[in-house]
Amino acid sequence: MGHFVVLLGPPGAGKGTQAKLLAQALGVPHVSSGDLFRDHLGRRTELGLLAKEYMERGDLVPDDVTVGMVSERLSRPDCQKGALLDGFPRTLSQAAALDDALDERGQRVGTAPLIQVGDAEVMRRLTARRSCRDCGAVYNLVFKPPKVEGVCDVCGGELYQRDDDNSETVRNRLYTYYKETSPLIGYYFAKGALVEASGEQGIDAVQADLRAIVEATGKSQ
Repeated sequence: MGHFVVLLGPPGAGKGTQAKLLAQALGVPHVSSGDLFRDHLGRRTELGLLAKEYMERGDLVPDDVTVGMVSERLSRPDCQKGALLDGFPRTLSQAAALDDALDERGQRVGTAPLIQVGDAEVMRRLTARRSCRDCGAVYNLVFKPPKVEGVCDVCGGELYQRDDDNSETVRNRLYTYYKETSPLIGYYFAKGALVEASGEQGIDAVQADLRAIVEATGKSQ
């Protein structure tokens, strides 16, 4: 039975970076909902065209479309040993649909590591992003500052804070996370899959904790 891992955590927790590293270490595919959407839209699949209709209207893509994309990806041969899910599920109904899809194949989510980062740290990290007006290069004043303040290392262009990186927008992203995604913490806790890791340490330390968590739960199942 494959070991399926759902990575949880607030925006700014570094889930994308950690997911790629962890999937590599485990030798399983990194299944990112964002990548799946781009792939389906690019290939103009039936699900991709359906998603495009909703997106063009400014509506949220319904769960059954998103779940369809994820379920199709997890049914491929490379996911027989498991997969690491990043950005999905986002809601309780998506989590239940994922369980149903895996259950049909005699599989389940074995581990749901939660990367814990406090609200103040989330705000600090996400409002620290700066973009270059000329070449679009992205910096973070906390993790990846430019060599010269306000100046792009790549092209010398001016760095600025995008509207979606200001404190009000970041607060809204946190609100959405608490409203829609944090109930997943209770969901996976009830299933005995939830394990917490501190996200307020270096990338390597977080990765080491996550690997230890997944390896320990994998052995105990």
